[in-house]
Amino acid sequence: MLTRRRGRRRTEETVMRRYFGTDGVRGVANELLTPDFTMRLGRAIAQQLLETTPHHPPRVLIGRDTRRSGAMLETALISGLCSMGVHAVSAGVVPTPAIAYLVREGHYDLGIVISASHNPARDNGVKLIGGDGYKFPDEYEAQIEARLAEAPEPFPYPPPDKIGLWQFDERESEQYLLYLLHTMRELTGEREPLRGIHIAVDCANGAASQYAPVVLHELGAKVSLYGGEPDGDNINLGCGSTHLETLQNAVLETDADLGVAFDGDADRALFVDEKGDPVDGDAIMTLWAITRHRQNTLNPPLVVATEMSNLGMQRRLEAEGIQLQRTKVGDRYVAEAMRATGALIGGEQSGHIIFSERATTGDGLITMLETLGLYLHYQKPFSEIAHPFTPYPQKLITIPVRDKHAWQTHAEIQSLIREAERKLETRGRLNIRASGTENAIRVMVEAETLEMVEATITPVVEAVRRALG
Repeated sequence: MLTRRRGRRRTEETVMRRYFGTDGVRGVANELLTPDFTMRLGRAIAQQLLETTPHHPPRVLIGRDTRRSGAMLETALISGLCSMGVHAVSAGVVPTPAIAYLVREGHYDLGIVISASHNPARDNGVKLIGGDGYKFPDEYEAQIEARLAEAPEPFPYPPPDKIGLWQFDERESEQYLLYLLHTMRELTGEREPLRGIHIAVDCANGAASQYAPVVLHELGAKVSLYGGEPDGDNINLGCGSTHLETLQNAVLETDADLGVAFDGDADRALFVDEKGDPVDGDAIMTLWAITRHRQNTLNPPLVVATEMSNLGMQRRLEAEGIQLQRTKVGDRYVAEAMRATGALIGGEQSGHIIFSERATTGDGLITMLETLGLYLHYQKPFSEIAHPFTPYPQKLITIPVRDKHAWQTHAEIQSLIREAERKLETRGRLNIRASGTENAIRVMVEAETLEMVEATITPVVEAVRRALG
């Protein structure tokens, strides 16, 4: 079971795993993620499925983003699955949250997404989504990893008449589009609620490229599209939610009412107001929660966020009578806490937001529609509603290291952390953690003043670089 430690700093020990990180398997295509490895991964996944669904051949739905390596890895994965007797259906290029939605609607046993999210095109990954639409828990991924490490070669294949079937079904992606349109029309009661609204959209040359413009046009919006011409190599390249300056310039150049940027697999969304100022996930969650609370429809009065969310957000929510519950970084941990508490909203500063009435995982397109619903509700310029709290100054530094877990037992680093926490007391927070996707340590400090942030973070970062860099 997952364990959490109360307090301002997480220091629980991290289970060492070779392949699975915080968001599935991720690595450089044709280095870690070769066709051979991906086929073996498919077989290991199939073995796990066959054990848990013994009464029928398991059915798996597969989607991918726009990376050059996506089709190659999908083919290898399907070969591994089918060779063990699992049926596979390809939905093609779809957002990650589309698979989470379609797996539940289509009663699949498993969903798989081939994507490296916001990473550059050279990377790719394999994410697993359970039949209930939620990301696989750590313990299930650990079991698959054990099969990869221990399974004999060759795997014990079934007879020819038990080989799994494969098909491509474009109706799956169409069903997701219809769901998005229904969501906004249900939210507003209008067929074209966005008529007269000009929206700049940056699709990161990723999975949202085939979805966001279509949805917005169907809902009546005027759309200025950026990052909407994927070629296999330009996903997240100078565009999308990790390069928000592209959207900021676009909003100002086109005189748009607001802008939205997705990442490569469209599970997150960030925004820009009409003045070109960024609006992050903390701001959207706070605005949404306050609005629902004042309408007496936020039950329970709770927001789930990670340890990276800003203290300013927490203070504003508390002033409104709304509790903020923090989790480890990663939308899977947010989702787990939301299920345990019944929270209606939770997410990350980076734009992964889960609206539990509509989705089981972070969905950038649902986030876009819910945010546009707020914009329509208030009937004000976006800049007047999209900054509901004053953020505490915050700084996050990522430090490449040789061993990303050694900080937990390093005497000098631990001493500096204790000293920093003593100085901050209730006026700020320090968070230090191992990256889940790369060999690095992330140090975050927020405090009442920028001077306090710099004075706190500098000695800790220097010590980490000196000892572990």
